[in-house]
This record gives sequence, structure tokens and C-alpha cells, in this order.
Amino acid sequence: MRRSTAIVVLLLSGTAPSLSAQARDVSGQRDSFQRAVVHNGKWLTAASVAALIMFAEREHNQSRRAWNALLDICRSAQDACALASDGRYVRSDAEQLYQRSRAYDRRANHWLLGAQASLLATTALFIIDLHPGEGPGNIPFAPLQVGLRIAF
Repeated sequence: MRRSTAIVVLLLSGTAPSLSAQARDVSGQRDSFQRAVVHNGKWLTAASVAALIMFAEREHNQSRRAWNALLDICRSAQDACALASDGRYVRSDAEQLYQRSRAYDRRANHWLLGAQASLLATTALFIIDLHPGEGPGNIPFAPLQVGLRIAF
């Protein structure tokens, strides 16, 4: 209670004009903050692309393991992978492996869609981070214009 009262007293006693003066200087800080967020954010989104692809690969590998186990069942006997009238496998273990494989594939697809969205965001941030008219800081000389004229 005392702290809020002290803040109100300070604001009313004349610090409000200095706060408004500081607010004008904040616009430059805001621009540099936004530039830093874009500059560093592009690397964060690029790293997230790699991470999401790794997650998708893990899910795909699990799907492939379940699918290979289903193929082993199907190769074990001639009628091991017979289908019922509703399209499901007659054997419950074969149906379970098939459903597990599909579930892992769906998850892998979701991870890949996230990676694609993150790649789009990364591309946008790289484009936003371009500074038109400004050259890179590591080139000490201005570009030279070299030409050749041939008179006829």
C-alpha cells in the first residue's frame, strides 16, 4: 500500500514530464529492439526447423518399425493378413500394428508441417532483416564501376 502511494506522489510531484520526455526517446530503442528480435529470431526459427525435422524423423522411424513388424506377420502365413468385410485385419495384432504405423505417420506429418511453417517464418525474417542501401560491414572499399567501350 505504501509503495503505490509513493508512486502516485512521485508522479504527481513533477516526474510525469520527465517520463513523457523519456517516452519520445523510446522510439529509437523500440526500433533497435525490433531489429534485434528479427535478427536473432531468424536463427531461432532456423534452429526450430532442424528440431522439428528431427522429431518427424523419429516418428517416421517408429512408423517404419511398426510397418515392418506388420509385414513380418503377413509373411509368416498365407492368411495372416486377411481382411474382414469392414476393411480391417482379421488378426488383432496385425490391425494394432497397422493403426500404430498410421498414427506415427500422422504425427510425422504434423511435425513436418510445423517445420515447413517455421521455414516460411525463417525466410520472412531473413528478408525483413535485409537492410536495403546498406552494404556489409566487412567490405572496406566502395564498389568500383568498371566498364569497357568499343568504338565502331
